[in-house]
Amino acid sequence: MGQKIKKLKKIRIHREGTDQLVFGGIALVAVAAVLWMAFDNKIPFWAFLVVFGVVYGIVLNFYRCPIRFLNVEDTEKLVVAPADGKIVVIEEVENAPYFNDRRLMISIFMSLWNVHANWFPVDGKVKFVKHEDGKFMKAWLPKASEENEHADTMITTPEGVDVLCRQIAGAVARRIVTYAKEGEECYIDEHLGFIKLGSRVDVYLPLGTEVCVKMGQSTTGDQTIIAKLK
Repeated sequence: MGQKIKKLKKIRIHREGTDQLVFGGIALVAVAAVLWMAFDNKIPFWAFLVVFGVVYGIVLNFYRCPIRFLNVEDTEKLVVAPADGKIVVIEEVENAPYFNDRRLMISIFMSLWNVHANWFPVDGKVKFVKHEDGKFMKAWLPKASEENEHADTMITTPEGVDVLCRQIAGAVARRIVTYAKEGEECYIDEHLGFIKLGSRVDVYLPLGTEVCVKMGQSTTGDQTIIAKLK
């Protein structure tokens, strides 16, 4: 399982945004056409086109889904960034969820401008997937990891190491999508899920794991190696 398996479909725009982009595009064209025909003065047409064209471009940028493969022959013991964003937490935590012992937590905050697809951080088998309702505080706050709405995916690596990946909703994000299914094998390069609008992803690792990133560092999902399991 250490060998990378490239099973990703070639998706340029994420499927979570297809309906919004299609219907939004149709509405944009329809309203622009009405304004063009209804007014001799074309200022309303151009004003609408500029303002809503920019908004549509922002939404399009949000749902982009670049095709990525980790350019490493053997992914054994590697932990890759599950999301684009910035490292906001690297710390040991007591009573980590499900483990009830001390674990290393690495957190990545995703802004509105980041790609919001999420990738599996390790190769392995999905042990379980759980979703918990909660609050919608700002995702970078320390309490967000426990109190915000979140979805947990526990992965057991081929070496028997359990790694928890937690998708966390933020103050704006209102929907967490998780594709992981209990009992399925999973691999780096595959999509774990998607979080709409700015949010955060936490990864819980065993103590003694080698950290390969630093606070404030930018990460690229499925490309940046954030840690190496011992």
